[in-house]
Amino acid sequence: MEARPAPAEDWPNATVLVVDDEPGMRNFLLKTLAPRVGQVLGAGSAEEAEALLQKHRCDLLILDITLPGKNGIELLKALREQGNACEVVLITAFADLDTAIEALRAGAGDFLLKPFRTAQVLGAVRQGLERARLKRENWVLRRSLHRHTPPADGLVGRSIVIKGLQAALQRVAAVDSTVLLTGASGTGKELAAQALHRLGSGPDAPFVPVNCAAISPMQIEAELFGSPGRDGLFVYAQGGTLFLDEIGEMPLPMQATLLRALETRSIRPVGSQQEIPLQLRIVAATNRPLRSEVEAGLFRADLYYRLQVVELKLPPLAAHKEDIPDLVAHFIATLAPRLGVPPIAVSDDEMRYLQQYDWPGNVRELRNLIERSLIVGALNVSALYQSLSRTHGEPARLAPGDITDLHTLEKRHILAVLDSVDGDKTRAAQLLGISRRTLERRCAEWTPA
Repeated sequence: MEARPAPAEDWPNATVLVVDDEPGMRNFLLKTLAPRVGQVLGAGSAEEAEALLQKHRCDLLILDITLPGKNGIELLKALREQGNACEVVLITAFADLDTAIEALRAGAGDFLLKPFRTAQVLGAVRQGLERARLKRENWVLRRSLHRHTPPADGLVGRSIVIKGLQAALQRVAAVDSTVLLTGASGTGKELAAQALHRLGSGPDAPFVPVNCAAISPMQIEAELFGSPGRDGLFVYAQGGTLFLDEIGEMPLPMQATLLRALETRSIRPVGSQQEIPLQLRIVAATNRPLRSEVEAGLFRADLYYRLQVVELKLPPLAAHKEDIPDLVAHFIATLAPRLGVPPIAVSDDEMRYLQQYDWPGNVRELRNLIERSLIVGALNVSALYQSLSRTHGEPARLAPGDITDLHTLEKRHILAVLDSVDGDKTRAAQLLGISRRTLERRCAEWTPA
C-alpha cells in the first residue's frame, strides 16, 4: 500500500486509488495526482485494491487491465456487483475494440491507452470526478422528490416576529455553528433550514434533508454514515447543509454516534476504519420539547447541549396573524402556476375571517387550504371544519353569516376529522398537520372538568 497525502489544490475532498502492478507507472500517477487531490492511494494488484476499498471511500479508481491474478475488468465487475459505484478510468498498453467494449459494459467511465501524457490523465480524472459530483447531485435531487417536499416558499411576512427570525438567520448564516430549530409542526422549520442554507452556503451547494423518524433504527447508521462501497448522507451533504429533521426520534444508540461526529467533525462509515473529515453545516429540527425528553431519559443530555449551540424557535401562525394576507397572496401566486389553475380572489371579509382562526396546523394548514381552494376555484373555508376525506366529493361552501366564531369553526373541523377516522388521534393529527400532543390538548380544552 502506498499513500501520499498532500496539499489539495484542484479536488480537495477527492480520494483516488491507482491500481497498477508496474511500480514506475504507479509512482508516476501518484506523483502527478498527489498535489491535486485530497488523498491518493496506490495498489499493485486487484486483491490489494480490494483490501484498501474495504477501509477507504474512493471517488475515482485508475485501474490497469493487466494485473497479476484477477485482472482489472474482473475487479471492476466484482465492485459493481458489490454495489460500489465509484468512477473508474481503465488504462492498458494492449487494447483492441473488444476489450474497450467489454470495459465500458463493465462500468468504466473512461479508457486510456499507454503511453499517455500528463494532460490526458488529468483530463480523465477531471471528467471522472465531475461525473461523480453530478451523480451525487442527482441522487440528492431524486431523494428530495421522493420525499414529496414542496418547493421552498421562503419565510414570508412583515411582522416583527418574522423580521426577527429573518435577522437571526442572517446572523447565524455567517458562522458554521450547529443550529437547532424548534417549534410546532407546520411552522416552517425546513423552510428556515433552507433559508439558512442559502444564506450561508449558497444555492449551488447541496441541501440534504433527512427525516430521522422515517429511517429504520437498523439502517439509520449506514444511511447517514455510509458503508463499504456506499456513501452516506453526510458525504452527499459535503460542502453544504445536512438537515436532520425530527431529531427527537433518533434512537439513543445512534445519538452517541452522532455526538461523536459533531465533536470530531468527522465520520467513520460502518465497517470502515477510515475517518472522513466533514465540511458542512448541520441543522437539526424538532417539534418535541427536547429538554423534557432529556429529563425523561429519552434523549442524551450531551447531544442536546451540543445541538443547542444556536437555537431558533419558529413561532406558531397564531402569533403573527398579521402575516396571513401576505402568506395567502404568496401561496396563490406560487401554487396557481404549479397546479395550472387561475388564481382566486379573496375578499376583505374572507381575509378577516381567516385572521380570526387559530390555525392549529400553522402555516402548513394555511398553505393546504389555499391549495384546495385553488383546485375548487374559490376560497374553501368549509375545509377548515369539514374533512375532505369524509365527504369524498365537492366540499360544502359556507354562506355569509353561517359561522362568525372561528374558535367554533376550529372545533368543528377537528371533531369532524376525528369522526372521519373513528377517533384515531394519530391519524387525525396527520390529516390536520399537527402533532398528536397538540390534538390531545385541544380535545382536553373542550372536555368539561
